[in-house]
Order: sequence, then structure tokens, then C-alpha cells
Amino acid sequence: MIGAVVPVKLLRASKSRMLPSLDRPAVEWLTIAMLGDVLEALLQVRGLDRIAVATPDPRLAEVAPRFGVELLSDSVAGLNPAVEAACARIAPAPGDTALVVLGDVAGVQAEDIETLLDAGTRSAVVLAPSSDGGTSALLRTPRDVISATFGADSARAHQKLATLAGVSFEQLALPSLAIDIDAYADLEEFATGADGGQRTRTLLRELWPDLAT
Repeated sequence: MIGAVVPVKLLRASKSRMLPSLDRPAVEWLTIAMLGDVLEALLQVRGLDRIAVATPDPRLAEVAPRFGVELLSDSVAGLNPAVEAACARIAPAPGDTALVVLGDVAGVQAEDIETLLDAGTRSAVVLAPSSDGGTSALLRTPRDVISATFGADSARAHQKLATLAGVSFEQLALPSLAIDIDAYADLEEFATGADGGQRTRTLLRELWPDLAT
């Protein structure tokens, strides 16, 4: 069984690196739009048995039922503890696989997630790095084969943990997972592309026409 989790922080704490380039309401609208784009892509992926949003935020919690996915609303402090708690619920059996896709990779494409899942049939840990050295998506079989270590330089940290654990590891450079939108510069890079993230692109056209393509 393969379960996918999309973790998202409280809206009032999200994307602080975009301030003051964008005001707080705009950042929150952007966060909601990006989550919708990620969920839409995951719903098109073949091979996923469960999909859940993990968030303590009541506004973001409203997004999950609109897409027909599960909601994990437990309030767990810190991204990595929240990821681990969510994975334990979405992939509870000892041999289950857990996929974590960050909620800010708005351009993610279903085929890139399927490539990740395919690699998971031969490797215990598979990740797609972001262009800044972070981890946009992490696949683990079983879910606790290594700890989740999302954050700065996390792609290297996850690889090190896999090496220490003596388990197979693959890192895949998947184009649609390369941009995780954390700062205004990431938003500018995303806007130059043409694929994926249609909700996010629509918002850009409405609010920042000079930025959007």
C-alpha cells in the first residue's frame, strides 16, 4: 500500500520569506492555490492508494474534502515531526510505502510522481531534490526506514541517512519537482514555465500580471 501526504503549515506562518515582496493575504492565497495544484496532480497518479493533507490550519483543512482526499488535522509542532505523524497514519502497516510531497511544488506533474514510484520498486529511499538542495518529494519503504529531515540541504541529509542505514537510495532530478516556491525569486522562476500549476498561474495572472506568463 502506498500513501501520500502533503504537509502544509499554518497559513499565518507560511512563506515568510516572501514578505514584504507580497503582503500576508496574497501569500495565503498563494499557499491555498499551490496546495490545490499539488492535490490535483496527485489524484492523477497511478498507484497511490491514499492521499492526505496534513495541516493544523482550518482554512487549508477545507481544501482536502473539495478534492476528495483525507485530512490529517493533528497539531504536531515542527515540519518533520508532523510528517512522521502523518506518514504513520497514512501508511500504518510495517511494509507500507509513504510518499511525502511538499505543498509548495505547484508545478508537479503526475508522470514525475509515477517515475518516483517506479524507482521505489527497487530502492528503499527515493527523493526528488529541489533546485536549492532541499527535498521536494520523499518516498520511503517502509515509511520509517529513515527519518524525514526536510529543511535546508535536506537532499544530502536524506542520502546520508540512507547510507548510514545501509539501505538502497536513488535521487531523481525530476523537472516538475525542481521548484519549491519558498521565496519571491522562486515564484518568478515558476512563472517563466508553461506546465502545471494552473491554479497558481491563474492567481498570478489576477494579482501580478507583470509576473505571470
